[in-house]
Amino acid sequence: MESLARGGTRWKRFAVVMVPSVAATAAIGVAIAQGALAASFSVSGQQFKVTASELDGDGFVQYGALDKGKNGQHPVAVVGMNSAQITNLCQSVVVPVPIFGDVTMQLKAGGKGGPRVEAKKLYIDADDLQTNATFTNVDIGVSVDSTTKGPGPAKPGEGGQGSYLPNSFAQQAEKVHFEDVKQRAWATTAGTFKLSGLHMNVSRGKNECY
Repeated sequence: MESLARGGTRWKRFAVVMVPSVAATAAIGVAIAQGALAASFSVSGQQFKVTASELDGDGFVQYGALDKGKNGQHPVAVVGMNSAQITNLCQSVVVPVPIFGDVTMQLKAGGKGGPRVEAKKLYIDADDLQTNATFTNVDIGVSVDSTTKGPGPAKPGEGGQGSYLPNSFAQQAEKVHFEDVKQRAWATTAGTFKLSGLHMNVSRGKNECY
């Protein structure tokens, strides 16, 4: 069966947050591309924004969790996918620099006409999403510890930074398709992340993806 959802979504409604992102710093971006990102870390306290024209994922699970950072805890929707392909990926983070002002780092990959971005064993921790979404063979309300269609809740050393409540609400699907995506996230981890046509740009001021 297929389920179609359109419009904005929010954490309190357990939104499906599905857009994989490039990492929030250049060093992390390189580590993801090499499949070498550490699986456990405290979030920075800075969110980053992501856009994509299309995303196709196989094996998906989504559940609520709390990300921990030096400035407190952040409620997030954690999404796990066995694999994903993304077209026109853009990720940006704004870093306030004392005296100098805001600096934006923006990364782009998988542009139309070229190879798509590819990710495996992907986890995304985010709290806001706007997209058009199609789910194939979706189950809503399953226990997070009983999910079978995706990679399941992240275990220590497997990615996904948030702590979750055992046997809490989750949803899963065999396949997902997203179009015109805008997302705000706290963290992303992946077993491998192939960024075809990667381009990074650093500029003064706020020059976010959206």
